[in-house]
Amino acid sequence: QVQLVESGGGLVQAGASLRLSCATSGSLLRNYHMAWFRQAPGQDRKFVAFITPDGERTYSVEGRFTISKEKVNNTVYLRMDGLKSEDTAVYYCAAGIRVGITERNYGFWGRGTQVTVSS
Repeated sequence: QVQLVESGGGLVQAGASLRLSCATSGSLLRNYHMAWFRQAPGQDRKFVAFITPDGERTYSVEGRFTISKEKVNNTVYLRMDGLKSEDTAVYYCAAGIRVGITERNYGFWGRGTQVTVSS
C-alpha cells in the first residue's frame, strides 16, 4: 500500500519559513518522481515543485521554495522561505512515474497539510 504522509504545516506570520515533510517508502522514493502541489481556498490544486528519483533535477515555480529529499529517512521536503499570505493553502505530496507539472503525472497522493500565513 502506497503511503504519502505530509506534516509540518501550521499557522505562521508573513516572512517566516516552514519546512514541510512527506514521509513515504524507500521504494517510492527511489523509483518515482516526487512533487508538491497546493490548493488555496476556492482554487484548483496547483503544482509547486518536483524532484526526480535520482535527485539530480528539481524544479519549483517559486524561487522561495526548495524541494529536496533524504533517502535515509525516506522523506521529501519542501522548504518555504519568505512566506506570504497568498501561500496559504493545503499542501499535498505526490508521486508519479512521469515527471511533470500537472496532476495527471502523479498517481499517488497524500492527504495534505494546511499552511496558513497571516499578514
